[in-house]
Amino acid sequence: MSKIRAASDIGGTFTDLVYFAVDEETGQVAEINAVKTHTTPDEFQAGVMTSLDVAGISAKDLSFFAHGSTVVINALTERKGVKTGLITTRGFRDILEIARGNRPDFFNLRYQKPEAFVPRYLRQEVTERMTHRGDVVTPLILDEIKPILKSFEAEGVEAIAVCLLHSYANPAHEQQVCEEIKRLAPNVTLVASHQISREWREYERTNTTALCAYVKPIAGAYLNEMEKSLQRDGFTGSFYVMQSNGGIDTVASAKEVPISIVESGPASGVLGAAALGKVLGIDDILAFDIGGTTAKCSLIDGGRVSLTNQYMIEKNARSAGYPIMTPVVDIVEIGNGGGSIGWVDEFNKMHVGPQSAGAIPGPVAYGKGGTEPTTTDANILLGRINPNYFIGGEIQADVAAVSLAFEKLGEQLGMSAIEAARGVIRIANHNMGNALKLVSINRGYDPRDFTMIAFGGGGAMHAAALARELNIPKVIIPAHAAVFSAWGMLMSDLRRDYALTLPLALKANNASKISKTFQNICTEATEAYATESIEKGDVYFEQMLELRYEGQEHTVQIPIPLDGIDGAAIEKLVESFNDAYERKYTYRLENNVELVSCKVTAFARVDRPAIGKLDASLFGSIDEAKKEVRDVDFDEYGMHKTTIYQREKLAPGVVFSGPAIVEEAGSTVVVFPSQILNVDDYGNLHINTAGGLS
Repeated sequence: MSKIRAASDIGGTFTDLVYFAVDEETGQVAEINAVKTHTTPDEFQAGVMTSLDVAGISAKDLSFFAHGSTVVINALTERKGVKTGLITTRGFRDILEIARGNRPDFFNLRYQKPEAFVPRYLRQEVTERMTHRGDVVTPLILDEIKPILKSFEAEGVEAIAVCLLHSYANPAHEQQVCEEIKRLAPNVTLVASHQISREWREYERTNTTALCAYVKPIAGAYLNEMEKSLQRDGFTGSFYVMQSNGGIDTVASAKEVPISIVESGPASGVLGAAALGKVLGIDDILAFDIGGTTAKCSLIDGGRVSLTNQYMIEKNARSAGYPIMTPVVDIVEIGNGGGSIGWVDEFNKMHVGPQSAGAIPGPVAYGKGGTEPTTTDANILLGRINPNYFIGGEIQADVAAVSLAFEKLGEQLGMSAIEAARGVIRIANHNMGNALKLVSINRGYDPRDFTMIAFGGGGAMHAAALARELNIPKVIIPAHAAVFSAWGMLMSDLRRDYALTLPLALKANNASKISKTFQNICTEATEAYATESIEKGDVYFEQMLELRYEGQEHTVQIPIPLDGIDGAAIEKLVESFNDAYERKYTYRLENNVELVSCKVTAFARVDRPAIGKLDASLFGSIDEAKKEVRDVDFDEYGMHKTTIYQREKLAPGVVFSGPAIVEEAGSTVVVFPSQILNVDDYGNLHINTAGGLS
């Protein structure tokens, strides 16, 4: 008997589903399959269930279901959370208002800080005080909680955030406040800062707690509806949610701390790129994901996915944005995707994005009412996308409407429709190239040392041009590239991140204290997994030290061995820190090195599919993969008669040179003149951007 493992990723335009069957007796994995359906913004779960229907899958046949969603980030950016109250230490009511002084619009004398998600009249204080070491200075007065709750009730507060000063060092007062709230108001939604983070930085911790409370009822209601939709279809398997840190977790855990899934979709694509890199023996990767609304990129160094605790939402040139102090895969995201609109400003300059046509009405080619030309429309007009095989033939592209849209755009600039389409592609590529530079060159990495793994519906369309521009020697377009983020969820283990601020000099006499701290965190993580029936033998760890030079503010993370730290290890860690600091900032100092935080990532193994090699004998000759020859515009390389290949018919070991187009249902691969493409044993496409075999 076979059971199906599936993963679903909801994007701004499409909902992706990846699935495969596992024979329960032999453990043999069947071929991985995928479908792509339109996102349903009003009821996201409806789009997920539609994708299962299109795949011909019943939820009762699923043994494992992983899910990534934009529900949390949407609730934040669209201000669709619930009315939230904040309880904090007396004297710190205005921490959300004070925020940080690092304003981006520095010379704007009328600069306004972003408005706090919790207004001042809903921020209340309680008498208590801890030192930064966790010692009680002022005892907690619990009697103050009851009148606070009455005032919240009168104001219609639906969620409460609790963040007390220095609770990262000692959460006892927070825990007592939460117990009292649960006793007096058992039905109110409650979030405390120690549940999310045990690190210092009072403003960031408070804001993160407030945002988590703000979205918790929304995320909980959505996940409940998703569970009910699956259960109505007979689902009895394991339901997991993709987190922002690149791992999956139980749906119960996600409901408790929903801020952990703020960027769940993009994170899974980066994790998938790292997993594919391990199979192919590639450790240094630029992961590049283009969807319908945005382009995202992240750097993988030595096989390690980079995380950040300094994630921001709504930060731009005019606004400081809002910090979220939870581990997030370090991704640079820009508003340029397949649906990004080309437009002309009042100074007669062309721009692309961040406005997007989205799923409704979509690009002009959809024929659903869109009138403003998008990046996808430009690729159709230039012959790169086949209008007769648009979205795998699901839609007959409206080429006449696309031509008219670009004629109107071109008229504003005094150019032809084709020139306007080229301009849209060039600007989009320039914007995407800048994002790639931000994660590589701007951080001390040379793109020439990396391989780009490009995915998403538009990744393969733009990857070769961007790689050529940045001198990236090789691009890999993975199998199932259009739904690669969903595929990444199937390659994920359960993951939980723990951190504890512990300011210490990084010296030999502190080695035992540091080791003991890590042991305690690992024990806590193991016990937490045990409460969910996860065996100790399935749990494994990664450990990091967050270090800085004495007298400095910001930190660099260094991995440490799992077998403890002694004096000799401390010396090696100091040198490792100096090397990492110099690579990031181009210099090193003679200052002493200080420990800021101990960080542990606790993984729990989940059965994952092995990536099998393709049988070349099942494929025909390369001529059988050729669909047609058509004119394709390659920008500065001009118009070329170009061979169009069907990806599913390309056998392992096939090699050919550009200009060429490789088509599949969810994406189109553009190979420029002189570039060489070859197919590996797993069906991935390797493009050598400088010519020659890759």
